[in-house]
Amino acid sequence: MKPQEITQLATDAVVSLDAGEAVRAEVHGSRAHMLARLTALGLPVPPGVALSFDCVRQLSEGGPMPELPTTAAPGRLLCLRPSPMERAWGGPTATLNIGITRENLPALEEAIGVFDARSLHGRLISTFALMVHGVDPEGFEAIAHKTLGSGPREAEAMRAATDEMLRYYADETDEDFPDSVSAQLEGVARAMARDWDRASARILRQAKGGPAEGGLGLVIQELALGLAPGVSGAGHIQTVDARTGAPACDGIFLPRKQRAVTSPGSRRTGVLLASGRRAGGGEGGEQPALEEMCPEGLDALRGYAERAAEGLGDAVQLYFTIENGEVHVVDAVPAKRNARASVRIAVDLANRGAITREQALLRIEPNNLIEHLHPQIDPSAARDVWGGGLAASPGAATGYMVFTSEAAMQAAAQGEDTILVRMETGPEDVRGMHAAKGVLTIRGGMTSHAAVIARGLGLPAVVGASDLRLDLENRRLVTTDSRVLHEGALITIDGTRGEILAGAPKMVAPDLGGALAELLDWADAARDLDVRANADTPADSRVARDFSCDGLGLCRTEHMFFDPARLTVMREMILADTPEERRAALDLLLPMQRADFEEIFAIMRGTPVTIRLLDPPLHEFLPHEEEEMADIAAAMGIPAAQVTARARELAEVNPMLGKRGVRLGVTMPEIYETQARAIFEAAIAVNRDSRDPVVPEVMIPLVSAYREVELVKQRIDAVAIAVQEEQGATLDYSLGVMVETPRAALRAGDLAGVSAFLSFGTNDLTQMTYGLSRDDAGRFMRDYVNVGAFPEDPFHSLDIEGVGELLLIAARRGRARNPDLKLGLCGEHGGDPSSVRFCRLAGFDYVSCSPFRVPIARLAAAQATILVGNVSGDETSA
Repeated sequence: MKPQEITQLATDAVVSLDAGEAVRAEVHGSRAHMLARLTALGLPVPPGVALSFDCVRQLSEGGPMPELPTTAAPGRLLCLRPSPMERAWGGPTATLNIGITRENLPALEEAIGVFDARSLHGRLISTFALMVHGVDPEGFEAIAHKTLGSGPREAEAMRAATDEMLRYYADETDEDFPDSVSAQLEGVARAMARDWDRASARILRQAKGGPAEGGLGLVIQELALGLAPGVSGAGHIQTVDARTGAPACDGIFLPRKQRAVTSPGSRRTGVLLASGRRAGGGEGGEQPALEEMCPEGLDALRGYAERAAEGLGDAVQLYFTIENGEVHVVDAVPAKRNARASVRIAVDLANRGAITREQALLRIEPNNLIEHLHPQIDPSAARDVWGGGLAASPGAATGYMVFTSEAAMQAAAQGEDTILVRMETGPEDVRGMHAAKGVLTIRGGMTSHAAVIARGLGLPAVVGASDLRLDLENRRLVTTDSRVLHEGALITIDGTRGEILAGAPKMVAPDLGGALAELLDWADAARDLDVRANADTPADSRVARDFSCDGLGLCRTEHMFFDPARLTVMREMILADTPEERRAALDLLLPMQRADFEEIFAIMRGTPVTIRLLDPPLHEFLPHEEEEMADIAAAMGIPAAQVTARARELAEVNPMLGKRGVRLGVTMPEIYETQARAIFEAAIAVNRDSRDPVVPEVMIPLVSAYREVELVKQRIDAVAIAVQEEQGATLDYSLGVMVETPRAALRAGDLAGVSAFLSFGTNDLTQMTYGLSRDDAGRFMRDYVNVGAFPEDPFHSLDIEGVGELLLIAARRGRARNPDLKLGLCGEHGGDPSSVRFCRLAGFDYVSCSPFRVPIARLAAAQATILVGNVSGDETSA
């Protein structure tokens, strides 16, 4: 059929594919829209027309078939393909070879040979019988097998087979096979329309995320046969590597075939496109690559793929047919790619001018950067999954399973990799976590101790693996189906998926440079929301700085005390009976903290550093075992019973709501005074030789009342004055509070009167708003989300309706009292893209997250800035 034979009608019911913008995805479907765009770009798309959703709906209801061409040039057939608005919705199977009749069959036999022509005819008869009348295709297959199986596959045998198929069709349907193009086309079109409206199709469509009433368009085209003499066949090509996004020539060519796509499990063998490369959909056997058979055809395909990428603004996979060396493009879909490749493709397109930098930034899902930042299990590797839990900290790691932190440290000293498995971790496990390559806990949620520390360390972690049983007595891990892994077994933690695997699957290394670095540079230029890091030690701070954070939004001072030498002094301070004894121990801790702060300030020169004063209840620093208590007693020169009694005295029924945070500063002021002195002395020391002075931000945790802040602020200000007088130097600093209680959020106006900043600790604020234990919620949170009780784990993604409203109230009331009030978020939500977007809309100044989530937050902040600017009509330059 010649292009001019397919005419554009006056309405949208039937529109020519060369009608450009008149072919719309919301009217004619995504396939028709894509073919029209490819036609407009000058690609050799076979001519055709698109039938609208309304037209197809009328066909399903028995309405008239629109006026269409009824004849085709000799040897040229038609195909009918579905075109839903979204390809993911599925649809009826495409029908090829429409238009074979008694009149044009001899010409087709002459063009491609009797055997191939009769094969096409047989496929048409069988497909038509199935789609229009529901006739089982096995009968036709049996005829072909019987007729051809007894002799050589010659022309007369194939003629006999198709003649028998026509008789079988008439017997099964009580009518002759239609012998006109229009009748064949109308029969298939109506069958597709009815199939789309079946109840089962509606249910399947909804399961794929589409609406039950979603529309179906149809595309009628000349069929580009891949069976002509010379180099002929079908295939697909993409010019980017699906794993890296780098330029490539990937795909497959099927000689003398009509289709490039085969059914799942098909063993159809194709040939390579280019010499020396492995085909994406099969293996080249003895045949040469397409590059050798038809170099001009492959060159044309490469050019078409590049032209499509430039015109469509995305790398594509082209489906093509070659007829005697002539290339036809029959469809295109986005090129296959993984998360890493997506970044390279978007950056390359922007650098070529095919898309803008803003479009490149918006095209990447921030969480997909995880694939770049951490080692991952190779997608092609076999996975022997033993159990699962919450994907608490991304990445993958392999090591020998150990059940104690001491074992992990001993193994690390000997150069062995381990996975630390615990019922749940506590402060005493931090050094073991540093030594291990990955962490698995049976209990815990997304903000449990193990999850938070692992994310800060960039350590793969799975928590809340409640389906597994940790049998410490027999030193083994047992699955629900009674499989056993003994201590010392080699296992792999996949913290990205939340899976535990046996063995050591192949890994893919992180990739932090190249396209990712360029994309993040664009993100930094686009965003107006700062991204800080939660870092507790100099080592953490270096990682955060390497990830280009805008400062530290949360430095938790308690994590500095878990070194064994410091922990002993810390415990002496806790066990002291009088303020004087406490001060004596604190005097020993002062130089230790000051040294850490000096190193952190030096690393973070020129950026803000927010230091949270001591927060956890003191009992967390005390040992639980009698042997350890006896060691402390010996070190302090006191009876062991006295240590035990003091530990019992400090124990609390509900320690997370007990004597912690600002309550320590009010009741034991010497603790915060010592910490403030260490901060100020360190800042002055670093600023003496720095052109980028440090301005420390001192943060008071767990505040609920104005008077709490006032009392602590008076003492800290007094320490600052004293240090400046002693050192003969001036120092700029600010003091603010960590908003973690609902009352603090509601009374933010009061707090703003004595605070330079409010930093929202959304881990605890979520816990207290919901009345949920952040450590225990993981036991049932998956069930809650699965049944729809919660749309998402509120410890994973910020609860906008509840906790978010508290943040908005606090922001409004705080800035009404203090217009210069700085607002930040320093909970783990700071690395969640949707939470970052909320903070940008709420007018926050910064978010803070674990160092390894800083790149994710930088991209999310850029996207939020761009989208808000687009909504408001502003232009944002990347």
